[in-house]
Amino acid sequence: MFAALFNFDGAPLAVPGVEGLQRQVLGASGQAALLHLPSELGRLTGEETGIECLADRYWLVGRMRLDDRERLRARLASRLGPDGPVVTDAGLCLHAYAAWGEGCVDHLAGDFAFVVWDEARQCLFAAGDRLGKRTLFHARVGALGLIGDSLDWIAQQGGGRAGLDEYWIADFLTLSWSREFHRTVYRDVSRLAPGHSLVWSAAGARLSRYWRLEVPEPLYLDRPGAYTERFRDLLALAVADRLPRGKVGIAMSGGLDSTALAAVTVSCTSDPRRVIAHCEHYEDLMHIEEDRFATMAARHLGIDLSIERFDDMAYDPQWQSRGIRSAEPTPEIVNAACVRDINLGLSRRATVWLEGEGPDNALAFDRDAYLAWLFRRRSWRRLFGAVFDYAAVKGVGGWTQTLKRRFVRPRDPVDAPVLPPWLNPAFVERLRLVERCRDLGEGGDTSHPWHPGAMASFTSPIWTDAFTGYDFQESLAPVCWRHPFLDLRVLHFMLSVPPVPWAWKKDLIRKAMRGRLPKPVVERPKTPLAINVRAELVRRHGSPAFLGQADVGAYVEPGSLPSLDAPPNVLMQSVNAYVLGHWMASVPLPAAGPKLYMPVYCG
Repeated sequence: MFAALFNFDGAPLAVPGVEGLQRQVLGASGQAALLHLPSELGRLTGEETGIECLADRYWLVGRMRLDDRERLRARLASRLGPDGPVVTDAGLCLHAYAAWGEGCVDHLAGDFAFVVWDEARQCLFAAGDRLGKRTLFHARVGALGLIGDSLDWIAQQGGGRAGLDEYWIADFLTLSWSREFHRTVYRDVSRLAPGHSLVWSAAGARLSRYWRLEVPEPLYLDRPGAYTERFRDLLALAVADRLPRGKVGIAMSGGLDSTALAAVTVSCTSDPRRVIAHCEHYEDLMHIEEDRFATMAARHLGIDLSIERFDDMAYDPQWQSRGIRSAEPTPEIVNAACVRDINLGLSRRATVWLEGEGPDNALAFDRDAYLAWLFRRRSWRRLFGAVFDYAAVKGVGGWTQTLKRRFVRPRDPVDAPVLPPWLNPAFVERLRLVERCRDLGEGGDTSHPWHPGAMASFTSPIWTDAFTGYDFQESLAPVCWRHPFLDLRVLHFMLSVPPVPWAWKKDLIRKAMRGRLPKPVVERPKTPLAINVRAELVRRHGSPAFLGQADVGAYVEPGSLPSLDAPPNVLMQSVNAYVLGHWMASVPLPAAGPKLYMPVYCG
């Protein structure tokens, strides 16, 4: 955990002491302080830094892992001197701030969240990375500003005293994540949105957006092979930036994305013995052969693979009695004990694990929008070329499936209710939730002219929720998750390639992996889960108890919750109400005064 405190009225701070806490009181009158409480995971990965100082003017604390370090070192060469090659990521961030001030974030890429105290300017500067993979929370309690990477800590210092954010709760109950980046479950605690920075000084607080995701034009290369070559090269750079010194793990299903990640990782390490993989699959509830395809890929690559049956691990019927709590309500609590046990096992094999999320969203097949965009621009050569490419890449099999669908009468659409009927009507009316859901949707920007599906995904808070889920996993066991496909170099390239033909069934990755993975793995179609596993397990075990009912009654009518034979999506949406009740019954009350609190591993 790391944090910073700042007294806006200029009065000196009284920082409490806690065993193992590193603290540095700063400022002309001691009105600022940086705090760092080491964690086991930070020690193992080297991502966390203690409080570091440069030239007795700049102090930094945070968690960071930078991409493209050599280019940054080259830009800072005159400042780094002969020690440049060994300067840590924290040191690079400090030197970047010393060189460019608040503009340092324009030169940084990777996974980071940090706070800098600038003694000359008498101000705190805080920044998070561009996709929000590392999170900062901030609040103001009277004249005291609080910022750090632990929502629990901020709430315990009094940031949660004003109560819960009902809009956040409404979004959780209806969508499972907030429709707005800045909201947290606490009304007066904010999340620093991706690509934003924050400055605190005697003049007040200033929040700035320093980056937004933009892909104005498709990337047209001179030959098809250039796309796959560049993709492999960029993914290799991303993997290399994320490799630990020892072994590295791959969360590997039998699908294309994770096996491609494994193949590139083996190539980067030049030693298959450094690469291990773990596959979770289902045998009882369904069998879609994840284990078979993962085994095929692992043998081809020469890497060690462990396989774990996951049938009973997607839902833990005893989840409410496990003594595990999350900083915010999350559906992932219902199998947190199972995930903890799995990840503790993974941590004994490797600390850093690479994960393959990203391509399904970045390579969304926005065919109609792309072709319409070309038509509007009167780009006839590219339009006809795209139509020809689409016909070719779809192939005989694809067109046969299309013709079959033409002769099957589609089912009459069933309009799902805008809001679940078990919400408290007064709550719905007070917050105007029908209008909120209609106006905000899932929070993404769907206005992109030729790649709306992909861009809507990566401008949606759903990714903030996903990264919060990985943070929760890291609080359960000392395993660090890294995401090479979400390296901005790789992500921007995947978003920039013409959707036709390269996004058709992720043709970009399939062609890039030909000859590098077994042919059945490369040609395996996307295999969605045949059933909603968690819903099936809930039906088998029965609905959980409803905890915190008195408090949750302001938001939910427990007697109106659906029965176990409800459709899977309806049933799983209702589980969020039980999760909220459990969280509200277990959340600690805000402290009466400053009190350092840090969640520990639950193992």
